[in-house]
Amino acid sequence: MSRASHPTPGLAELATQLSEGQLTSRAAVEQTLDRIEATQPTLNAFRRVRADAALAEADDADRRLAAGERLPLLGVPVAIKDDTDLLGEPTAFGCAGEFPPARADAEVVRRLRAAGAVIVGKTNTPEIGQWAFTESRAFGATRNPWDLGRTPGGSSGGAAAAVAAGVVPAAMGSDGAGSVRIPAAWTHLVGIKPQRGRISAWPEPAPFNGLTVLGPLARTVADAALLLDAATGNASCTASGNNPGGDARNDPGNDHGHGETFLPAAGRDPGRLRIGLSFGAAWAIHPLRLDPEIRDATVELAETLARLGHDVVEVEPRYGLVGPAQLPRAHAGIRAWARRAPDPALLDPRTRSNIRFGALLDGPVLRAARAAERPLQRRIGAVFGTVDVLLTPTTAAPPLRIGATDGLGPSGMDRAMITACPYAWPWNVLGWPGVNVPAGFTSDGLPIGCQLLGPAASEARLISLAAQLEADRRWDLRRPPDHVTPAASRA
Repeated sequence: MSRASHPTPGLAELATQLSEGQLTSRAAVEQTLDRIEATQPTLNAFRRVRADAALAEADDADRRLAAGERLPLLGVPVAIKDDTDLLGEPTAFGCAGEFPPARADAEVVRRLRAAGAVIVGKTNTPEIGQWAFTESRAFGATRNPWDLGRTPGGSSGGAAAAVAAGVVPAAMGSDGAGSVRIPAAWTHLVGIKPQRGRISAWPEPAPFNGLTVLGPLARTVADAALLLDAATGNASCTASGNNPGGDARNDPGNDHGHGETFLPAAGRDPGRLRIGLSFGAAWAIHPLRLDPEIRDATVELAETLARLGHDVVEVEPRYGLVGPAQLPRAHAGIRAWARRAPDPALLDPRTRSNIRFGALLDGPVLRAARAAERPLQRRIGAVFGTVDVLLTPTTAAPPLRIGATDGLGPSGMDRAMITACPYAWPWNVLGWPGVNVPAGFTSDGLPIGCQLLGPAASEARLISLAAQLEADRRWDLRRPPDHVTPAASRA
């Protein structure tokens, strides 16, 4: 049996093995590279793989470990999404064309490296992160390891597929309308959307006009919290290395970047909480169609929380006009990012339509949308006067079939996305944290996820509650089929 056929241990487990000398970083990185190569024909999770550089960094990590140095992730292989700058690699964000190599690491990459992590590659994402599936003319379709005929979701679909399949122990994604939580739900993972500003997006000062944040995907709550701790902080803390000159003016969105750590919360009892169970979604022009199996799984999770001693009550947040506050920010963000595309003619026609729409919504409309955030926080946040945490489905539908949206125009695509994924995006408008937790499977064996949602800066509470659920339900023990292609392994 080849090295590639053994799934990677979890992030914390692998870090412990390395620090205790049970495994070398070189061996861990080689195994990860073998699994990338062996699963790429089936899963297609990666856009860029930096094998030689990763092996050189692993050798350096082994020298540092042998000398007694200890860091949280020293020598541990992880992946990042291809919307994040990595020195010497292009940042194509799902687009076709020849992009120039990045001239510096993004701040989050600098922080991961400072924690000792070895970045093995960049994972696939749909074009400019727009859709809840990971398919593109630039790289094809990324597939769900639980069912190769289904999408792992998007836009952090490559990251989710790689982690769920055990190719890497954890990965960084980004979430602009559910893009960490949705693929986590559809691949049986923990996905954390942190408070806006918890993790620096530098050199992006406020991606997609403040909608998008970076966040971890992992198989366990502790692994996700460990990666969140390694990534947390803003660019004002550093003015050297591959991220020169960072200061508070250069990283204006990061008002929650310091002080708190989250791994301890994964080992802490959350105490008795009042949980609000909610099935209502923010108003949209397309009616809500919640899959009955997802509803049943959400009720079952609520019953688990009640058995664990929490008070569970039904509530419905007053979402108000949150939709009109989201659209201009999203479409103006698409338009702004698309200026980097080397050849606009290679973009999906639906992307070009969104760019034109973004031009109409920029300026006064965008400013009004940004100004609506505070009133919406007060309106929607009123629910936290009566409950501590909201529990909702993460999606309204199971993972879509590969190619399900082929041939749809812009309005058809919007309808498909809103119908399948109506629950996640309002929290991006608010900038508040949420955690997807696995909630079981459909009768067809497709993963279901639920969200734990909180008010500003409530990650620790959400992580403690998620860890309590994990200890009871042990979702971490269930793995998808192995999609290694033996002929592809170099072992």
